[in-house]
Amino acid sequence: MSVTNLDPDIAARLKRNPDGLVPAIVQQHDTGDVLMLAWMDDEALHRTLTTREGTYWSRSRGEYWVKGATSGHTQHVVSVALDCDGDTLLVRVDQTGAACHTGDHTCFDAGRLL
Repeated sequence: MSVTNLDPDIAARLKRNPDGLVPAIVQQHDTGDVLMLAWMDDEALHRTLTTREGTYWSRSRGEYWVKGATSGHTQHVVSVALDCDGDTLLVRVDQTGAACHTGDHTCFDAGRLL
């Protein structure tokens, strides 16, 4: 993870986990479908707010990734909100194509448990 240009007022409101990350719930802006859960650090949030492209920190690859950069399944960010505790982000997007790496509409299409 790198040095960031995130607005200090926004950065001060974030409560990060020990790895410096905040979970980001990604939701389709017009239907309310929950598409995926991803992770952001300050730089990923800064990039998302600046470019309006969903940009996340890949814990498995140890690098930033822009959703759809290789698949074409992009996320245009409509809004970003911080929850009342400052420990979770809600990223509302206009999703083009599948949100899940499996090709499913959402990462929560694998089957209901209840």
